Amino acid sequence: ERSRGLGDVYKRQEQVVFRDYKEKALKKISDDDSVVTMFTTKDCTPYGMTGSGSDGLLACVRKDNQSKVVQYSSTGTVLKEIQYDSQCQPLYQGVWYIAKNINGDIVVTDFQRKQVTAVNRLGLFRYTYAEEMNAFYPMGVVTDSVGHVIVANFQGHKIDLLDVDGQFLRYIITEGGIRFP
Repeated sequence: ERSRGLGDVYKRQEQVVFRDYKEKALKKISDDDSVVTMFTTKDCTPYGMTGSGSDGLLACVRKDNQSKVVQYSSTGTVLKEIQYDSQCQPLYQGVWYIAKNINGDIVVTDFQRKQVTAVNRLGLFRYTYAEEMNAFYPMGVVTDSVGHVIVANFQGHKIDLLDVDGQFLRYIITEGGIRFP
């Protein structure tokens, strides 16, 4: 079952999962509507998250000036960490939101670098996308059923539509049509 992350909250197998920023934990709403801590992210602060197949999840986490994507099992076991490219350079600076594409790409918004970065399912770099202008501050990211990547440009007041390979297609909502998406 595919789950589509909204960033701070997502629905997985009929349960709502969310991050607790202060407690550095991922929690869920149980069947009896109580809040249950799934696991903590130890000394990292969780940001966006989405499903990663069966019952695991992918989360953007930060500690100090380091950012990475972590794949967790449903019990909190770290299955994979994605932090560096093949040249041992950091892929991310300020991870924020995350989505998983139909082809398995993991797409992350990086608010500090003002770009979107995608890696394949193995964690290998695929592409970055950034607008030419200074007003590109990517926040939310989702994907659709054909692989398009949809990025909320917070301060540019636009929503960018990219193809499955990160190429710009068009603005969904142009400047003046939306404020701080």
